[in-house]
Amino acid sequence: MLIPSILLVVGLLLLLWSSDRFVDGASLAAKFFGMPPLLIGMVIVGFGTSAPEMVVSTFASLQGNPGIALGNAYGSNIANIALILGITALIGPVRVHSAILRKELPILTFVTGISILLMMDLYLSFWNAVYLLVLFAFLMTWSVVQGMRKNTDTLAKQTEEDLVSTAITLKKSIWLLVSGLAVLIVSSRVLVYGAVEIALFFGVSDTIIGLTVVAIGTSLPELASSVIAARKGEHDIALGNIIGSNLFNTLAVVGIAGVIHPVAVASSTVYRDMTLMAILTISLFIIGYGFRGRKGRINRFEGSFLVFVYLLYTSYLIKTIVVV
Repeated sequence: MLIPSILLVVGLLLLLWSSDRFVDGASLAAKFFGMPPLLIGMVIVGFGTSAPEMVVSTFASLQGNPGIALGNAYGSNIANIALILGITALIGPVRVHSAILRKELPILTFVTGISILLMMDLYLSFWNAVYLLVLFAFLMTWSVVQGMRKNTDTLAKQTEEDLVSTAITLKKSIWLLVSGLAVLIVSSRVLVYGAVEIALFFGVSDTIIGLTVVAIGTSLPELASSVIAARKGEHDIALGNIIGSNLFNTLAVVGIAGVIHPVAVASSTVYRDMTLMAILTISLFIIGYGFRGRKGRINRFEGSFLVFVYLLYTSYLIKTIVVV
């Protein structure tokens, strides 16, 4: 038990370090090759912070532990909205200025509903996984087209300011990208091994471990980037991280895991975890989008409630582990 716990902690720390290097390297390299700032903010930063979830879930499926893959994806989505966005709002109310993000909020809600419908038969089939990946490819294409049309969007301005303040050479940015990806892969394998051994020790499903320890660990990059963005007043980047990450997790991470290893889905995953994910996503859409002339914003009261919900949910999962 001691060795798996050490490996789990080491894997998480290396995961956080490597994902940060990977995203920075990818963002700066994209700038050198002429990618518009808005697309860097949406695609590279937003989806890049989900690299830990993708790599961890891929290795979990390859090693025959798809429960960790699903738990990691849906647990990360819950943590992103309830914990990370909640903490970000506590630092300062999150205001939604970006027109692109306002369009992506209803899309995220739609995607969440589709994913639940596909899991209602309690089985993630190969073709269901392919459908998720095709939908992801379509949305990525749509994001690129929209991004090319909205060069003056507030998210583009904030991203451009960040890129200018951290300007480095192309050679160094590629080194950050390659080294970050290499350590990301190694740390993910270490993390999955430690998580599986801990699940076996406690006699609980690997899904529970994926929903708790692994999900929180792989969500640390989103937490770090969102908190830093919030402290700078870059609200659209903070929210963009959450929306991009959740879209990536729901479609690409689950889709890749399902293609590699189709899996029976526990009823608790659908009726407990995915239902909570859907409720949180709908609430994010309602308070973040803004209706009847009200600008979208998430204030400190709403942020504290989101954190409370996450603590309540996690306490319930931990109680499940202890009882078992």
